[in-house]
Amino acid sequence: MYIFGYGSLMNSASRQLTGNTGQALPAIVHGLVRHWGKIDDSYVISPLVVNPGQGEVNGVLLEIDDAALVEFDRRERGYQRIALSAEQIETDHAFDRTQPIWVYIKDDHQPPCANSPIVQTYVDTVLAGCLEVSENFARHFVEHTLGWHHPLENDRHAPKYGNLAGVKQDHHPLIDALLADVR
Repeated sequence: MYIFGYGSLMNSASRQLTGNTGQALPAIVHGLVRHWGKIDDSYVISPLVVNPGQGEVNGVLLEIDDAALVEFDRRERGYQRIALSAEQIETDHAFDRTQPIWVYIKDDHQPPCANSPIVQTYVDTVLAGCLEVSENFARHFVEHTLGWHHPLENDRHAPKYGNLAGVKQDHHPLIDALLADVR
């Protein structure tokens, strides 16, 4: 089976903090919209959420087994896991279209706010994952994510994101340049 990672799960170092996966296959899923959203009042940051809608979201297809699914369900608490159809997936890579494909969504999210802002270390983790694929993949992420106008806190000096991983110092200038048009 597969899960479609559209945020921090695109980052190989971050997802390894949770469980083992097969190869990460870059893909675009049609019929989803990605934006920044507060999950609930217990979150101190506002992560990414997707919902069914008229859009496209890039990310990675991750082959997993039943044991890994339990671990990723735990990581993605607060989200609902739903099935995607293979017809929604656009990729240049071969995958088993007969296997279940899961994605984590959140229907009733709230917009980020000063108490639960978008935090730079989460953005850095996600974009470092995108850069594992290519700079164009990272640009697609920025252009197809809604809500960049919400409060963003630069926490690089004191990270608030617990799964920060895989971000190198030389990523920062490139990430900042990618975000220059949306901030």
